[in-house]
Amino acid sequence: MSDTAALPNRAKKGVGLSGITAGNTALCTVGRSGNDLHYRGYNILDVADTCEFEEIAYLLVHGSLPTKAELASYKAKLISLRGLPASVKATLEALPAAAHPMDVMRTGVSALGCVLPEKDDQNPAGARDIADRLMASLGSMLLYWFHYAHNGKRIDVETDDDNIGGHFLHLLHGRKPSDMFARAMHTSLILYAEHEFNASTFTCRVVAGTGADMYSAITAGIGALRGPKHGGANEVSFEIQNRYANPDEAEADIRRRIANREVVIGFGHAVYTISDPRNAVIKEVARRLSQSAGSMRLYDIADRIEATMSDAKKMFANLDWFSAISYHMLGVPMAMFTPLFVIARTSGWAAHVMEQRIDNKLIRPTANYIGPEDRTFVPIEKRL
Repeated sequence: MSDTAALPNRAKKGVGLSGITAGNTALCTVGRSGNDLHYRGYNILDVADTCEFEEIAYLLVHGSLPTKAELASYKAKLISLRGLPASVKATLEALPAAAHPMDVMRTGVSALGCVLPEKDDQNPAGARDIADRLMASLGSMLLYWFHYAHNGKRIDVETDDDNIGGHFLHLLHGRKPSDMFARAMHTSLILYAEHEFNASTFTCRVVAGTGADMYSAITAGIGALRGPKHGGANEVSFEIQNRYANPDEAEADIRRRIANREVVIGFGHAVYTISDPRNAVIKEVARRLSQSAGSMRLYDIADRIEATMSDAKKMFANLDWFSAISYHMLGVPMAMFTPLFVIARTSGWAAHVMEQRIDNKLIRPTANYIGPEDRTFVPIEKRL
């Protein structure tokens, strides 16, 4: 049987363009069996808990898994790219403390694109360098703004942590994270790194298809990820979990909401039909972090709600559901949950931008017109 013939019908109600093939990619497959995810042919379950995020970023942006020597060199490069130009810092300092961190990151990327623009020829090596710089410095942008806006402090953003997740936590908390925290960040960032033609990735490809620069495409991707139906779902998930004092209270309220036909964010998926393969991995991360902290309340509530949704609605938890618990246990403020998604997904976005440039086609679908036909024009002086 051919691969195409083996694919299930993935069209789902309420998801625009669901089931429509909109292009070719060699980067990722999602849900072909109903609950699988592969990055350039590698099963997510084989890499999520064993690889470092930098290995997967290298795989997506540079095309293959690195050797030990290549990984060491890549990490050194990323460390060297953590700094921010003075004009970008000035832009970040001008943003109010009330700004949403996603808006800060969007602005930071746009500002960096003005200071260090992509060359007009958009050569692949230059595009990869921009991708690496963004992954290395997005955490620097966010946390430079955060400490300045909230504490009036201009922090040094160039830490000696050898990984992106550790760098983020170091800047956030002012100290090097534990090995357990760094490992949890690796796993989380890997799980969020790439996901085929999701809303933000497709946005990046549409922008790239016009011939726009890498910064424009990534900025657009951040904008798409801002919404609660996409990246913002992990923030909403945490708000739901934090409503309740205990699992029994959570189950009773969720069952009431289900009876009232309310939507519970964090469950179901636009492509997966059986389960989200990433959920079991991040759930175990959340359990270990909660157990280590001696605080199982939120984990137990989330676990009970997951069981309730499965029993009452036959719906499965997606990656966002236990990511919220994991990030909370790592001491990450809720408003920064989705920005961590940005740091991870920039690897996938950039890879898709470069792939779209090879295809070199403008993406311009048609629309089904549902408006009125053949209306008679009335000059303004005769309109009532």
